[in-house]
Amino acid sequence: MKPHHVVKNISVTNRKLSLEIDGKLHTFELDDISELLATASAEEVANFEVSPSGYGIHWPLINEDISIDGLLGVQHSPSSERKSA
Repeated sequence: MKPHHVVKNISVTNRKLSLEIDGKLHTFELDDISELLATASAEEVANFEVSPSGYGIHWPLINEDISIDGLLGVQHSPSSERKSA
């Protein structure tokens, strides 16, 4: 299965999330991403898992999930086609 995104080199320092997405470096303020991340301890924020498909990041200690598309500001619209039953 082709990954949705290739996510590498994730780090959290000075309340900023830095990561490489599809070969490009991105940095996000935790305050801009999630209230849960912004108020979490350094230990909670440092404990994360990237989904195997590259779809998102999960922080198990605070039960927070962030999609990579959401971080990048990608918006999806419903398909105008309906599948026949």
